[in-house]
Amino acid sequence: MSARFSILAVGDVGARRDDLLSMFAGVRAAMRDSPVCFGQLETVVSDRGAVVPNARLAMRAPAALAPALADSGFTMMSFAGNHCLDWGYEGFDDTLRHVADAGVQLAGAGATVAAARRPVVQTVDGVRVALIAASAILPEGYAATVDKAGCAPLRAHTFYEQIEHDQPGTPARVRSHADRHDLAALLASIRTAKAQADIVLLSLHWGIHMVRGSLAEYQIEVAHAAIEAGVDAILGHHPHLMKGIEIYRGRPIFYSLGNFAIEQPHVWDPAITQTASFRHLVSLNPSWALDAAYMLPEETRITGIVRLVIEHGMVIETRFRPAWIGDDSVPSLVIAGDPRFDRVRDYLTNVTASEGLPTWIQVDGDELVFTTG
Repeated sequence: MSARFSILAVGDVGARRDDLLSMFAGVRAAMRDSPVCFGQLETVVSDRGAVVPNARLAMRAPAALAPALADSGFTMMSFAGNHCLDWGYEGFDDTLRHVADAGVQLAGAGATVAAARRPVVQTVDGVRVALIAASAILPEGYAATVDKAGCAPLRAHTFYEQIEHDQPGTPARVRSHADRHDLAALLASIRTAKAQADIVLLSLHWGIHMVRGSLAEYQIEVAHAAIEAGVDAILGHHPHLMKGIEIYRGRPIFYSLGNFAIEQPHVWDPAITQTASFRHLVSLNPSWALDAAYMLPEETRITGIVRLVIEHGMVIETRFRPAWIGDDSVPSLVIAGDPRFDRVRDYLTNVTASEGLPTWIQVDGDELVFTTG
């Protein structure tokens, strides 16, 4: 239990290109340097299936991505997200099988809701690291049930509160809270995992996509409840850009790790730019470059690798190695003194402060260190 090692964690992952390993060329050595490496598997991994009618952007990576993920250092990933059933049950089943065959453990998805909620566990020098995953971003039918495959659900409900109650017709405040049944099930899974493991990681697919900084009310509710139940670190995904970092009761909450190594939208579907849902997505952030190879807003290039330092079976330090996504969608590490390193630090400082999160971000060599402010 006295072993000292690091758990690495990154954002959204998915590749569709001739040389799949090239997607990780700028970060592969760093990712292979630790015994536990987590990422959000954003895409189906299959050569089969048909696009389901309610898929907004049907992403499907070739089956060969699975061994490329393992070769690049990934040991555990979440498949809980709003793309898990984009290619139907054939694509879903293939993903679970291909990734498992490659030696990477997948959490947050399964043949039933019980299987989807079950943690995956990796042991390092006697220290058991558990991963649980769930998704609040749920197209119709994507949530697993007692007799249907899908991802572990963490539904959230939105309501509107009039700010000036004596002024009809004035703007309302957007409120949200987690579904009580789903939250209770998640907390039960956490407590069970904590009784069996030393470290519990929670991956959550949630939040407001493409909007800088903003957090939904239910995210704070769920994050704090999860840590109170025993989670040691929360790794958020879905917004496609990084959000603020909170240290709550000494444990880190990454509300969004953003993109990491994932293709541009038009690589998955060349016609996507003509759809109404894509036009709405573009309207959420003014800095798209739709005629460029890298069409996403520039702030989505900001990324990096979380490093949780583990000693005596506990997270003793939270660090972050900044990286920058190039025009080819490939992330590369950046070092202190590089202007891009400063841009990552400044961005994370700003989005953290904008939500009132009392986190202090300090430079230490080529890493950022997060502590309670």
